[in-house]
Amino acid sequence: MTSTYQQMIFVNLPVNDLDASKKFFTELGYTINPQFSDDNAASVVISDTIVAMLLTKPFYSTFTNKEIADATRTSEVLLCLSAKSREKVDELVEKAVAAGGTASDRVQEMDFMYGRAFDDLDGHTWEVVWMDPAAVEG
Repeated sequence: MTSTYQQMIFVNLPVNDLDASKKFFTELGYTINPQFSDDNAASVVISDTIVAMLLTKPFYSTFTNKEIADATRTSEVLLCLSAKSREKVDELVEKAVAAGGTASDRVQEMDFMYGRAFDDLDGHTWEVVWMDPAAVEG
């Protein structure tokens, strides 16, 4: 039996308040992996292949010589997660708002796709998108 390698993505995000950010993401239904978490970082397990690493700004700065962007004022990246259905898109955005995030007023609606977005506590934008499987196959 051969194993298939699954490439993973670790999204590293600077945060102002690590405890508040951990609470935010657990309220969205994600878990914290304590094996890769400490006072400087929290490993948020989004799926088997997606992990968000929440890093305090001083710790984050040890990985780059660049200035850390203020995500509440500028955009450097849009993080996009897939959802199983239109209802799951709305559900995740509603959970984010209930946990202290901010919903975007932009809704992407096409025959084969539906998407919404929210900003987390630090202003990082997360898009949530459902695509009709028939459209993807076709």
